[in-house]
Amino acid sequence: MNTERNDDLERRAAKHAALSEPARLRIVDLLTLGDLSPTEIQVAVGIRSNLVTHHLNALEAVGMVTRSRSEADKRRSYVHLTDTALVGLTPGAVGRAERVVFVCTANSARSQLAAALWERQSSIPAASAGTHPADRIDAGAIRAAERHHLALADVRPRSLADVLTDTDFVVTVCDNAHEEPGITGNLHWSIPDPVRIGTTAAFDTAFAELRRRISDLAPRLAAS
Repeated sequence: MNTERNDDLERRAAKHAALSEPARLRIVDLLTLGDLSPTEIQVAVGIRSNLVTHHLNALEAVGMVTRSRSEADKRRSYVHLTDTALVGLTPGAVGRAERVVFVCTANSARSQLAAALWERQSSIPAASAGTHPADRIDAGAIRAAERHHLALADVRPRSLADVLTDTDFVVTVCDNAHEEPGITGNLHWSIPDPVRIGTTAAFDTAFAELRRRISDLAPRLAAS
């Protein structure tokens, strides 16, 4: 498995290295829209023909482009992006999880919103918990969920000790919980406490940040 991961990282690194040259990046941008002949690339990018050849060879070497002969003018060729050209240019998979548990201190706002947002994005079950749970979900979190048409679970905040299992994928969404002795997690998201600030804007900002991070994570975490 480690060998496979290393090979994948090397392939990704090779693509990123190839695209570190601005002309090659521009060529790939153009090829995402359609196929081009080398002459058309030369005109579009504004470089000499020998540089076009050099850049296409570099992109071909890392498996990003292929070339085919024109069916009309057999002297002409066209350059295409491969089906896997853009694979690996975004962050790779995180791993697998049976359940995702979002943790904050009181389990009254951020972790509750995160668990509900997760259920919109992924089939992997989610739960939330607090290191020092409050008596109830904060009213500001409830109103934020209503503003964004999010179904928030009607449950009392729960203690992490009562929720956590050995197989959970844990995401802390508050610095206090993350920095408590004995609290470990797979990921940490440093999101300011909207309850402490207490404004509508603070809750909406926390909601938007949780939604963004969950949208990034959900496709990269597979069910186990």
